[in-house]
Amino acid sequence: QVQLVESGGGLVQAGGSLRLSCAASGNIFSINTMGWYRQAPGKQRELVARITRDGVTNYADSVKGRFTISRDNAKNTVYLQMNGLKAEDTAVYYCNADVRAVFAVQRDYWGQGTQVTVSS
Repeated sequence: QVQLVESGGGLVQAGGSLRLSCAASGNIFSINTMGWYRQAPGKQRELVARITRDGVTNYADSVKGRFTISRDNAKNTVYLQMNGLKAEDTAVYYCNADVRAVFAVQRDYWGQGTQVTVSS
């Protein structure tokens, strides 16, 4: 099986920074796109940023210029550097990966989520 484990969430003041990490492990053959989504209370889950295996990125308009996504293919890990945090960034952040596991079809996997709280 494949597991995604996130770390790095927490409480930070507005204007501060956090760095999220997500490591994929298990019977992985290859990983295509990896990304971060978030869900605030009472709202739908939304894309924050994603990155292809070749390093092509795209971001939600609300985080452009403040957040940076990166990945280490050798470690099957994706990162999200969040700077200039705002109260509206408060949400549970979920890691997502499009994984082809050994002897399995390619599909999406999700992490358990990590809470990010920004105090104003």
